Amino acid sequence: MRSDSGYAYAKAGWIIGKSFLGKRLASLNGIHTLNELDKLIFPETHRELPGRELLIDLEKRIAARAIRQILSVVNSYPEPPKILVRLLKGIEYENLKECLSSIAVGKQDLPKINNIGRFGSIRFDAYPDIHVMLRKTEFEHLLLHEMESVKPGVDLTHIETKLDYRYYQGLIDGLSQLDSEEIEAAARLLADEISLRNCAWVLRLRTYYKKSEKEVQEYLLNLRLQGYYHYKKAELAAEAKMASNFSLDTRQEWRGWRWERFLNREDSGEHWFLDPRHFQNAASNYLYHLCFRNFHSLPMSVCAIYSFIKLIQFEEDLLTSVAEGLSLGMESSHVFKILEAT
Repeated sequence: MRSDSGYAYAKAGWIIGKSFLGKRLASLNGIHTLNELDKLIFPETHRELPGRELLIDLEKRIAARAIRQILSVVNSYPEPPKILVRLLKGIEYENLKECLSSIAVGKQDLPKINNIGRFGSIRFDAYPDIHVMLRKTEFEHLLLHEMESVKPGVDLTHIETKLDYRYYQGLIDGLSQLDSEEIEAAARLLADEISLRNCAWVLRLRTYYKKSEKEVQEYLLNLRLQGYYHYKKAELAAEAKMASNFSLDTRQEWRGWRWERFLNREDSGEHWFLDPRHFQNAASNYLYHLCFRNFHSLPMSVCAIYSFIKLIQFEEDLLTSVAEGLSLGMESSHVFKILEAT
């Protein structure tokens, strides 16, 4: 496994070196138009298209580029480790949720799908027939009792939570294949991601949908990393359960909360109100730096490749956010300020 990861790490290192992360992040600063961004990302294949059309096309190419880079590294393994395959399958999980959301609003056209090649199992060409799409896949049994309820107007929150739980449990199961020297770093990264995902979800549900404490806790991922790191007895929904009870307009109540540093600050003379978007951006920035450290501190390991995949996905999100900001007339520096990317 170490020799396979060494080859994969060399390829991943080359890709990261050319990515818009780390030192190259600064090259995105000062971009004013979508055309400038397109030429920067795709210097040899940029396209001259009108505004909205260019945005849609550019986002598709950014997503396809990210998946192509990830697949090129994962396919370096004769038999990719389970945790890497599961991480890659997360893209298919998101594709499925997009399809379910489209069906729920009555759309007959297949939404944008990111193809993960030989690792995919869902027949997206059968959309919108859920039964045919999921036949003989891991999702068929998982959503056996929910498939009939996926129809226009239905609330999909319960189904999406069920999918997220299955996805993250698969990642936790994959930790057992890692070497002892890297397993703690991977466990910490995964545990923090799940905890922050739970918290962000609670804050959004409470702020945007006015859900009660009892309601938001129904959608938490109550997972544990038994036997790993100092999370072996920790409940990864604990911080989110606390967040479901704190006041949304009293900053003082959040003092001492584990993830307090990711909340928007309280400015003198202004009434404070919790901003879920600020929290999510700050949490994402934290996970990005954690992945960057793991990638460089654990070379030639499965954990490093795990971190590589996350980094490429962070880059995709960053480039997409910059593109969308530019399409709205914002400069890239303003987008960076919102995302706290610098």
